[in-house]
Parts: sequence; C-alpha cells; structure tokens
Amino acid sequence: MADLTRRSLLTGTLALGSAALGSTALGATPAAATGSPSAATAPRRAPALVRSGLPTITHGVQSGDVTATTGTVWARVDRPARLVVEVSRDSSFRHARRLRSGLVTPETDFTGRIGLRGLRPGTDLYYRVLPQDPESSATGAPVTGRLRTAPRTRDDVRFVWSGDIAGQGWGINPEFGGFRMADVMLDLAPDFFLCSGDTVYADGPLTETVQLPDGTTWRNLVTPEKAKVAETLDEFRGQYAYNLTADNWREFLARTPQINQWDDHEVVNNWYPGEILEDDRYTEKNVDVLAARARQAFFEYLPISPTYADGAGRVYRRIKYGPLLDVFVLDMRTHKDPNTDGTETVPDGGVLGHEQTEWLKRELKRSRAVWKVIAADLPLGLIVADGDALEGIANGRPGAPAGRELDIAPVLSFLKHNRIHNVVWLTADVHYTAAHHYSPERAAFTDFDPFWEFVSGPLNAGGFGPNQLDPTFGPEAVFVEAPPRANTSPAEGHQYVGEVSIDGATAEFTVRLVGVDGSVRWETTLQPHRR
Repeated sequence: MADLTRRSLLTGTLALGSAALGSTALGATPAAATGSPSAATAPRRAPALVRSGLPTITHGVQSGDVTATTGTVWARVDRPARLVVEVSRDSSFRHARRLRSGLVTPETDFTGRIGLRGLRPGTDLYYRVLPQDPESSATGAPVTGRLRTAPRTRDDVRFVWSGDIAGQGWGINPEFGGFRMADVMLDLAPDFFLCSGDTVYADGPLTETVQLPDGTTWRNLVTPEKAKVAETLDEFRGQYAYNLTADNWREFLARTPQINQWDDHEVVNNWYPGEILEDDRYTEKNVDVLAARARQAFFEYLPISPTYADGAGRVYRRIKYGPLLDVFVLDMRTHKDPNTDGTETVPDGGVLGHEQTEWLKRELKRSRAVWKVIAADLPLGLIVADGDALEGIANGRPGAPAGRELDIAPVLSFLKHNRIHNVVWLTADVHYTAAHHYSPERAAFTDFDPFWEFVSGPLNAGGFGPNQLDPTFGPEAVFVEAPPRANTSPAEGHQYVGEVSIDGATAEFTVRLVGVDGSVRWETTLQPHRR
C-alpha cells in the first residue's frame, strides 16, 4: 500500500466499512427523505439509499471539535430513532466500541450528536452510524466516516480553512458534483477543516439558472428553503440541509473533522444584535428573533461539542490540537455593536464583548501550544463597508485606534506584554485570498509585536475584492489574488482554500493559499519563536 495516496486509501477503507453491513455508498442521500434526487447532484457517485421500514440516515455523517481524546459525531435520520455509533481503528470494525444516543425527535429536526470520549491520541479512526428503530432495536443501513485525533506528541499537523458556502446565487451545481472546491479539499486530505464563517447563506435565495459572461449557463439545485430568505426555524434548518445534498461536500465532511464558527450570512448580511431590518423580502424584521432561530439551526446541524452550546448558545471556544497547536475560535457577531462610521473613542466591547475578550486573553496566556491560531470571522485590517457605515473592524482612517479597533488593540498589546508568541490570525469573509503582515514599524498604534493574518475563501460563493487596508495596525498586503470583477462565479475560478502544515520536528508553520484548480498560489513558512 505504500504507493497509495492517502485519499485513495481512505476511499477504499470507508467504502468497505459500509459494504460490510450491506450499505450503499458513503453518505448517499435518500431522495424520499430530502426531496432532492441524488442523481441530480452527483452522477459520479453510487445510487441513493432506498427508504425501507427501518430508519434511514438522510444527510451523511460528520464529526467535529476533535481533540486528542474527544470529539462529536453527527447524523440526521428520517424519523424518530436512536443513533448507534461504532468507532474502531480497523476499517472492518472488528473490536469496535459502540455508543448509543438518546431518542432523536422532530424537536431537533431529527438531527443528533454523540460525544466521543477516551479516544486514542494521534490515531486514524473509523466510525459508522447506524439508525436504530426505538421499538424493535433493528438498525437501518450504516453510513461511515473517518476522523484523526489530535496527537499527544509533536507529530505533523495539517489542516485547511475557508468560508462562504453557497452565496451570492451560486449554489450546488450538478456539473461539479456539488461544490467545485470540495474535490480539491478531498485531495488535500487534511487532519481537520476550519470553517471561518458564512457556513450557509440564509439571506441568499437561489434561482435554477444564472447566465455567465461567456454565454454558458450555471445551474443550481434549488430546494423550497433556498428559494427565499430564511425566517422560520425550519427555513434556517433547510439552509444546512441544502448544503448536505452536495455529494462531494458530504463526502469531504464524512472524512474530515470540522471546527465551525459563524459570521453574518447564517442570519442576514452584516447583522448586529438589536437591528431592525429595512428589507422588503422579510416579514420578520427583528434580527434578534432571526438570530435566535439561526443559532438553533447552527447548533442542530453542525458537529459542535455540546459542552460549548451553553444557555446562550456560545460559539467561541478553544480547541486543543496537541503540543503544536491551539485553535481559538472567535465569535465576532453575537456581541457586535451597531454599524457606524467607526469614529467612537471609548471602547465598548463592540466586536468581541468584554466576557469573550477576557476569555481570549486568559486562554492565550494558559496555552502551552507552540502555535496559537486565532480563527476570526472578520479580518482585522480590511475596510468592509455596510452602506455609509462600516461592517468590519477597520474604520479606514489613519491615526490612533477608534471604533471597533479599540477592542482589538488591547488584545494585541496583551500578547506583547505577556510575551505570547507564535500567534497567527486566520479569516475569510471578503471572498478573495491574501497574506497580510502587521508591524508596529508601519503602524499608528505601536504597542504590539509583528504578526501575520491570512485570508482565504470563498469556498463556493461569488468572488469579490480586493478591499483596502487600514493603516492603524500597520498592515502590508504581501500577497493578494482577487477576481477581475464583483461576484465572479465558481465556474470561473477565484475560489480559495488555505492550507496550514506544522512540521513535527521543526515546528515550522507553512501556509499555502490554494486555488480551485488545486494549484498553490502563494506560500510562506514561519519559524517558531524560541524562548
């Protein structure tokens, strides 16, 4: 097997895991359960499961928030059932460990999660989910996935990040088996995927066809929930269910643990708490009402560890991924203040909130990982407008920090004063890819150490940019690749994913910005600071 690629090896073993119990293909979607025939989304994959008298898994399987010994497995069924999860180091599931969920009901739209504990660190594990009838205890056909736990030793680590899925009118296209970038990400075979927000576009209705500049036609799969903006809980749920009807995306998620955060399009473009919409597409104008429904769907449909979904539905968290890496997942939306011109001179916690800011400082100081990745759903230095106001952090003005910049500056100073090194910021949001280096030598605000911010995306949405940089924190655009015009379709390229590799022996941190054709557009290797 030495000449097999990692992806080809996994393809064979995962298929074997399902076939052992008479299943069809990994993650096949039953037409009866989704209303979207599988043949319409991915003719290159196996036929859909046929609904029987037993429960059926409808939208594949996923795993997320995987650490050295823990993780979460997710699935959705077509009727009340329990989820039986078997986990094994062996793809044939000999000596498998078996867990069972409580009853999955319509209260969660038939979605369920099972927490995994006591996993072996640094190990490729196979899992399969069997839907169990609550009365007979008979199980329906299994669907199989794979995950790799974080290491306890200084092993190599490799992950990808991107964001912005099914936005600006570009949805699931059968010509690409779903999402064009999914095949590139499958070939990269990362240890995990960091989704930097805009996991769905709840405010972005789709049409069946879109005419492209070259005269060809882009064709979208459209479901009832994607034909209008999401307002009800079921419509928000339908945004996530829609993405999971893309066969190559479902396949990628079955093979790759996720770390998810949210941004604005999970609710509505550029939203902030307390906002009242002036948008004729909405009958529900209160954004707080929409956000509560969106948050529930977010936690129902993504494999986020339940311990993080506290009473307030907390999104921010720290994922420990071995001695080389900690990932600090931010929520720059829940605590956001109204969009203004950004000239306020008194800090008000208007992007992270006071509680999250203190949490971030505390956890950064506690971290003993060599590298600290801060996963931000908004870039720090790019100017992002919301009409005449500002949506992002940067206010576009030289000089001392003002507006939301006042909430970032203390974090940067805290890192310097506490000698916390090897901090890298990763983000998406702006729909192009870039590498930004921040330095006090170029900055109006100088109380911080130099650092890098890398931008990736979109994963499957319109291409835009580039945006202007704000000089407050001294950024330099070392690399930028953006489309030639606004809302460039995925068919034309300009979709991006970022890849990070951390060398176990040297702790070198290599960043590659990858295009939709799989080519590396730019890369750099950062050396770890030695104490």
